[in-house]
Amino acid sequence: MNTFKFLLVLILVSSCQGSKNVNKEVANQKVKVKPNIIYILADDMGYGDVKSFNPESKIPTIHLDKMASNGVMFTDAHTSSAVCTPTRYSILTGRYNWRSNLKNGVLGGYSKSLITPDRATVADLLKNQGYTTAYIGKWHMGWDWAFKGEEKSNLNNLHAIQDVDYTKPIKNGPSTHGFDYSFGFCGSLDMPPYVFVENDMPTMVPTKMTENKDSKGVWRKGPTSDDFVHQTVLQDLTDRAINYIGDKANGAEPFFLYLPLPAPHTPILPSDEFLGKSNTNKYGDFVMQVDDVVGQIRNKLKAMGISENTLLVFTSDNGCSPKADFKELEKFNHDPSYVFKGMKADIYEGGHHVPFIVEWPNHALKNISTDKTISTTDFFATCADIAGYSIKDTEGEDSYSMLPLLEGENEKEIREYIIYHSIDGSFAIKHGDWKLCTTQGSGGWSYPKPSEIKNKKLNLPEMQLFNIKEDLAETENLIASNPKKAAELKAALKKIILQGRSTVGANQTNEGMDGWTQIKTIID
Repeated sequence: MNTFKFLLVLILVSSCQGSKNVNKEVANQKVKVKPNIIYILADDMGYGDVKSFNPESKIPTIHLDKMASNGVMFTDAHTSSAVCTPTRYSILTGRYNWRSNLKNGVLGGYSKSLITPDRATVADLLKNQGYTTAYIGKWHMGWDWAFKGEEKSNLNNLHAIQDVDYTKPIKNGPSTHGFDYSFGFCGSLDMPPYVFVENDMPTMVPTKMTENKDSKGVWRKGPTSDDFVHQTVLQDLTDRAINYIGDKANGAEPFFLYLPLPAPHTPILPSDEFLGKSNTNKYGDFVMQVDDVVGQIRNKLKAMGISENTLLVFTSDNGCSPKADFKELEKFNHDPSYVFKGMKADIYEGGHHVPFIVEWPNHALKNISTDKTISTTDFFATCADIAGYSIKDTEGEDSYSMLPLLEGENEKEIREYIIYHSIDGSFAIKHGDWKLCTTQGSGGWSYPKPSEIKNKKLNLPEMQLFNIKEDLAETENLIASNPKKAAELKAALKKIILQGRSTVGANQTNEGMDGWTQIKTIID
């Protein structure tokens, strides 16, 4: 080879190598670009409803299935509670719900804010790191209405109608807790008042009283604004979310959108487009409509050219409600709870074991299923990890980052223990294959209910111990044959409760410790 040819080859090789290095640098820079983050939270949707998680599901969920095939599917994901309000609290704060003043049950549409003004939320931390933030949907963590006259009592009564001045702004709502923009309603879609609130102001003063007594489409009697139409609320919220994505897609700041849906919770009101399409019942049709919402959001992200660097999360706030009509669904060989025992409200797996999908095309793994245990409380630390935020000791006390699992860099569990809570305030703790329920029955709505145990004087062990790996359906209580394991789990639960945190850091204080009867059997 002559000198000219040798120099030419050398230049070409050097150029190619340089291109590879540049591409590598670009890829590294791309990873460092903060993603947009969207959290879609279904309401009362079961693990068994999504085809990706339950191949036997009779309900078509084509958009969720596509999301799963392009992302990471968590098969051992759990809500912190088996009911609405407490789970939502934990998602936003990264703190177990029972550390707040709400020790059991849920809030109503007139309830005051559960999140204290000084409590940091995931919206706060992301805003601190340069994000613009928005909430659109069902809040159900309380905010402070402007009541006429003296403050009303018994605000958690789901059937009471309170006297509100709808011409005045609310306080201690989404804007107090880190959201630049907010639009939604205070309780569930079956809890009055039926009034939209945008950026702390009711959009209209209610002029009528509405109610629906249909078994599946039921909502309680209450004041209703002219712009609040129960049958169209799901799509109305979706339209607003799509518009928000369009407005923020090419902005200078990344955005965070918290999108808690009111479906498929009651009232079960699928639109005409989906009515009868699931080949099950109205609940199945409504699940299909929720799936379509996911499709609309994904399509908008693609249309705006931002789908690759958007972290999209889908999950449910708890298991399926009995309002779905399990007996009717059984005729179609469909079980929203999959093989799990129980349903919404229960300490059993059916109450809190939920579908959980994360899609982040240019960074996370694709078409991967992981059985590593995660909690909905883990969203807080995950966002902090992604955004480069240093969590203070007083923040996210029970949150562990899922980022290593999304990146495939961790084959180990990210959390040692996970704790669940039922509607009556009963606890369960899981470590490895073992789960201890510190109650005799379901702690919720399945047999044996707390009332059935008391009234029928059922002779049951004080606690329940299950090997979840070998007995996912929780059919055999092993408490008698494994007292040492039960004692270990109970001791761990006591420690986590009293330390005020489950993560590493300075001990913190739980709210409402006085009179907290549900923990007496644990800490005594």
